[in-house]
Amino acid sequence: MKLLLVAAAALVDADGRVLICQRPEGKSLAGLWEFPGGKLEAGETPEACLVRELEEELGIVVKADCLAPFVFASHTYQDFHLLMPLYLCRRWEGFVQRREHADLKWVKPIQLFDFPMPPADAPLCAYLRDFL
Repeated sequence: MKLLLVAAAALVDADGRVLICQRPEGKSLAGLWEFPGGKLEAGETPEACLVRELEEELGIVVKADCLAPFVFASHTYQDFHLLMPLYLCRRWEGFVQRREHADLKWVKPIQLFDFPMPPADAPLCAYLRDFL
């Protein structure tokens, strides 16, 4: 089975809210909510991936040293196994913009459970609720 490595970030604002992003139509798991991030390119570290993906998807500049490793997800889908480290990030430059997602929402950690998420993302909500 193919192993897919994806990096994700829990962006946390000054009010303790976490950013979630709705997957757009035409992509697998469309309509579900997820943490921003993406697939690692060949030779790329998870931190470098997030710096690139957060700029592409949200228009913000994140420095790698502002990404704190937090927890990871390991989930088997039908055609691949996904391994996804989740980083906490409280500092970035610029304003979050919707560039690739259907919608964006800033929610309190307890509210994460109110949004349908992909099977790999959903278990991470309890860690964020308990930590934040």
